[in-house]
Order: sequence, then structure tokens, then C-alpha cells
Amino acid sequence: MTPLIIVTLVVVWQLVLLGYTYTLAGNAADEAVRAGTAAAPGERGAVCQEAGTEKLSDAWRADAEVSCGGSGFVTADVTLHVPVLFPGALDLPFTVHAHAGAVEEEDGH
Repeated sequence: MTPLIIVTLVVVWQLVLLGYTYTLAGNAADEAVRAGTAAAPGERGAVCQEAGTEKLSDAWRADAEVSCGGSGFVTADVTLHVPVLFPGALDLPFTVHAHAGAVEEEDGH
């Protein structure tokens, strides 16, 4: 009975990590697009990348992919790798993708 309980706990923990990775990716995309809408088009990529990874822990930040694009309507895409049991050790062979978009802020002049 004990092995069954341990396997169940491991599977549940892995599902929690998967869900948490989805939450982190969505939040990172929101943060990236928010920063990207306020940045000048020439600076958007760097500002977007920094904002998208700023609040991620080292385990998720290491392999995070953040990109912004668009003019008028800014979009951000974030891809994170799902860790196996312990963040920072090994990653599962699939990734989590998040997408966000927002209207570009206009200069008030």
C-alpha cells in the first residue's frame, strides 16, 4: 500500500508543478506585454524580455523564452519548461506556452 501512496503523491506533486508553470507563464506574459506597451518600439524587445523574466525564480528563468512584437497591438509570448519533481533539476520534454496582448500606449503629446 505504501508504494501506491508514494506514487500517487509524486503524480499529484508533478501535476501541481505543471499547473504552477502554467500560472507563471501566464503572469510572465502579462508582465511582459504590460512593459512592452509602454516602451518605445526600438526598446520593446529588451524591456519585454526583462519584465517577462523578472519575477520568475531561477529554476524557471534559466530556460525561459520571452518575445514581444506588434505595433499598435503589442503581443508577448512566453515559453517555460516544466520541471520534474524539483524545480532546477530536470525538465520534462515539453513546454508551457502563454500569450498575452494589449493596446500600445500612446504618447500624450
